Amino acid sequence: MSETRVFNTDRRIRLGIWGLGRGMSFFKTCAALNIDVVAGCDYNEDLRRGFVEKNPGAFVTADEEEFLAQDMDAVLVATYATAHADHAIKCLRAGKHVLSEVPAFFTPTEGVRLVEAVEETGLVYQLAENYPFSAVNRYLARKYREGLFGKIIYAEFSYLHETLRLTYTYLNGQPVEPGHTVHTWRSWLNSHYYCTHSLGPVMVITGARPVRVVALPGRNRIPGHITPAGLTKGPIGASLICMSDGAVVRNLMGHTTDDTNIQRIFGTRGSAGIDGDGLWLRLGGGGRSPKARVEPAMDELDVLARDAGHKGGDFWVLYHFARELLYGEKGPFDVYRAADVTLPGIFAYRSARDNGLPYDIPDFRKKGERDKFRGDDWHQESYDVRTAFPPGADVSQASDFTSVMKDLIKHARIVRAFVDWMNVAGQVREEGFLYKEVVEPLLSEIDDLPSTYARARRIVGAYPESDAARALLELLELGEEDLVLSGELRRQVEEKARELGRVSPSDTGEEE
Repeated sequence: MSETRVFNTDRRIRLGIWGLGRGMSFFKTCAALNIDVVAGCDYNEDLRRGFVEKNPGAFVTADEEEFLAQDMDAVLVATYATAHADHAIKCLRAGKHVLSEVPAFFTPTEGVRLVEAVEETGLVYQLAENYPFSAVNRYLARKYREGLFGKIIYAEFSYLHETLRLTYTYLNGQPVEPGHTVHTWRSWLNSHYYCTHSLGPVMVITGARPVRVVALPGRNRIPGHITPAGLTKGPIGASLICMSDGAVVRNLMGHTTDDTNIQRIFGTRGSAGIDGDGLWLRLGGGGRSPKARVEPAMDELDVLARDAGHKGGDFWVLYHFARELLYGEKGPFDVYRAADVTLPGIFAYRSARDNGLPYDIPDFRKKGERDKFRGDDWHQESYDVRTAFPPGADVSQASDFTSVMKDLIKHARIVRAFVDWMNVAGQVREEGFLYKEVVEPLLSEIDDLPSTYARARRIVGAYPESDAARALLELLELGEEDLVLSGELRRQVEEKARELGRVSPSDTGEEE
């Protein structure tokens, strides 16, 4: 991609990346878009080392003041989700244009300060909301503008994503350090706050903005979360949003037992949907009108974007940002649209906390609307990541907690999959599925299970009343601890492997 020329200019953009985990996923796309990455900033030494390996000669530091003092035109802010606004404002005050990761801010008052910092500095601010710019969503936006679907009546969009393991590991899969702590924000932030990847596509397809939101308080969640039960991390985030064009949108976020993202739009003339098999259209104005799969045509930039992350979305957010810096053409998510797509998550969380009370979404383009929220700093209470274990505890006994959780999440799930799929094995019709997807993964880990479970039990025994112990016990229950430690699970899985004709008695140490 670096050899491709997208913009017809020799001007270059000097970019710094603040947050070298998620931030570095944009790196390989930069060169094709006239962007030179000249500096990086992160507190994590491993991430700084990786940055230098990929970008020799660039400046890198853990000190944000040193970072912002560098000769840069712009900064990509990819730090903690709850710190984006403060860091973006700091960059703007330092004279840098800003491309910020989502969400744009954590509280309404932060949103007010961000909007006014952009207005006061006159610098470019864009939100790096990437999901609207997959090839399929860009196609739907074009067809909507052509009138193919008429007016949108109702839409369903989701962003379901594995987040449990990210409570205990960094994006690169390494366990969080120190090992007795958990991730700074992924361990507790309610999924409503992360609403932009599902709401953003609707906004780009239709051009509408959200005006009202309501959400109900779900309580049940997947086992293994560190936070106590309640409206913290874990429960599904489902909200209903009224849009400025009269449509209603169901917005669904969170981590489930089926993280398959499905989106549907229902218009007055036609409908469309995206599922695991691609895009379908139903056209003709009726609920039984003809329906078929379609493959959107791709232009030259779509092809170029295809290899970038998030189905091309990462390419397009960089493209829009670079285009505005080079040519002055506004991007789809300026600071006002960034507020539009961020605020519904904040108020959906409030609605759920208030047992379904609806909230109007303010329009931060209007100073009078901003004034109402200038001092509104109410937000979800954060979890102190140092309290997974009790105060004063000898954390040396828990120094491998995040490492244990990383392994236990994997092991408990493959055990659960085996036990439950055996319950319905007679109804499975997909040839080879049981061995490839259920038996083989368990066989490959079977020797390590007892050790993982024993490590978990040692921590539980040392700190039985801790949040860490509760999370471990939930996973041990999910993963059938007694079945594993008794050896019965090994017997069952090896028997099933022989039944499926994949393992001979000699492979398991048995005599012919």
